[in-house]
Amino acid sequence: MTALTPGPTRHDDTPDQHTEDHPYVIIGAGPAGLQLSYYLQQAGSDYITLERAAAPAEFFRHFPRHRRLISLNKVHTTSTDPEIRLRWDWNSLLHEPADLPFAKYSSEYFPHADDMVRYLTDFQRYHQLAVRFDTPVERIERTDDGGFLVHTPDSTLRCRCVIVATGWGRPNIPDIPGIEHATGYEDMHTDPAAYAGQRVLILGKGNSAFETASAILGHAAMIHLASPRPLRLAWNTKHPGDVRGHHGAVLDSYQFKTLHSVLDCVIDEIRPTDHGYRVHLTYTHADDETAVMDYESVLRCTGFAMDTTLFDTTCRPDMTPNGRMPTTTGDWQSTNIDGLYFAGTLAQARDFKRASSAFIDGFRYNLRTLTALLRERYEGVPLTHSRIARDADAATTLVLDRVNWSSALWTQFEFLCDALVADPDGHLRHYTDLPEDHIRDRFRDHPHYYTIGLRWGRDDYGDVFAIERHPQPHRAAESAFIHPVIRRYHGDTLVDELHLLEDLLAEWRRPDRHVTPLRDWFARELHRNR
Repeated sequence: MTALTPGPTRHDDTPDQHTEDHPYVIIGAGPAGLQLSYYLQQAGSDYITLERAAAPAEFFRHFPRHRRLISLNKVHTTSTDPEIRLRWDWNSLLHEPADLPFAKYSSEYFPHADDMVRYLTDFQRYHQLAVRFDTPVERIERTDDGGFLVHTPDSTLRCRCVIVATGWGRPNIPDIPGIEHATGYEDMHTDPAAYAGQRVLILGKGNSAFETASAILGHAAMIHLASPRPLRLAWNTKHPGDVRGHHGAVLDSYQFKTLHSVLDCVIDEIRPTDHGYRVHLTYTHADDETAVMDYESVLRCTGFAMDTTLFDTTCRPDMTPNGRMPTTTGDWQSTNIDGLYFAGTLAQARDFKRASSAFIDGFRYNLRTLTALLRERYEGVPLTHSRIARDADAATTLVLDRVNWSSALWTQFEFLCDALVADPDGHLRHYTDLPEDHIRDRFRDHPHYYTIGLRWGRDDYGDVFAIERHPQPHRAAESAFIHPVIRRYHGDTLVDELHLLEDLLAEWRRPDRHVTPLRDWFARELHRNR
């Protein structure tokens, strides 16, 4: 078990408070804050994590409201390799040895949120992470020397770097006249009997909306789920944050004409009446047809947003156009505040609705990489890499070993990649698990480097369950399933790329389909000047 880092240095600036110094201050002790704390502690870095609640995992003590997670817990797999098994374990934090897996807390495929609370609480205790509970952050301000002051009720912390891992801090409330009459997801009744016989309007068509609709499906007389944009199904988009298949009963009910419906519409106004609410709406795919509907309950299930009230005007981060999360650079740093970083769910803007950075199974790898980048910048520790011969056989072996084994490349498809950098001395430098945009920025002046990652293929098929396949290596770029893609760059210019044919079991080692095409490609590319 890792020992605690040395205690803080204190300066008695006032009779009531003290000031202490740490290079890193992490805000939030949810899964992202704990994972980053673990990595910094393992590296021997001086950090402190602040948590306003009395224990970890405050979010999961309240959400999801109906207490079932959408993160898979696939306990039984065909592999005994702990790294490969992580591909289907969406809840465990990374640690070595991996003797505290989430599977010890639940064997259910969709686990209960209370099991996540127990797991995260034990993870913090087991690793003795330096978390200060019951410590709300009141204000973050920038100092003249480029550092930060983090103010709490009992102390002020000086640091060079702030990492915000608070998760969602407030409901995302759409700008709809009368929205104050809707009951928020955070406040609604979770007993389905409360909606018996009612006509219910659910604002939103994401997982919280479908979670709610699924819970009351057998009780409400009529359920309408409404938002302006069409429904996004996870089996089409490959994104786990879109609507998952286990909510299919709601869609069945819609298609089988039970009065439950999924509406693409703009809500123009919500008005209270003597018996409930009258809602004016305009359909988005029906030549602006309007309607007026009556409901007994209107439920707001429109997601969450980051709470920005803790930022002083000296360090308020730029936000994405929807205002829900911060914009970040290739190292998860604020685009406008140097030294302000984001971790976990808040740091998903760059791969929004693509990879899994919004979820534990994705950001646990991001945070491993972030730790390395922070230590490189603030502690002068070079980014780790290995070296192999600039040789087609060596490169082929390395690439196939990585894509067949790495859980980071598998989970963070189309986002995290490995890099192979060709040096004039006849070697290749190998870096692992870096965001592709960071790789391109880091090596933008280098004439010859590669990215290795896993990607989904074409999406022009009509039925996701009836895809026409082409199992010839020269047509690998037409693969629909996840498969390896190797790209060669000259500076910031994509020179060439190779797709390796998809495989049902995600095993890319067949001589004719994978090994020979990759070796032949490297034999050609490695010795070109451009």
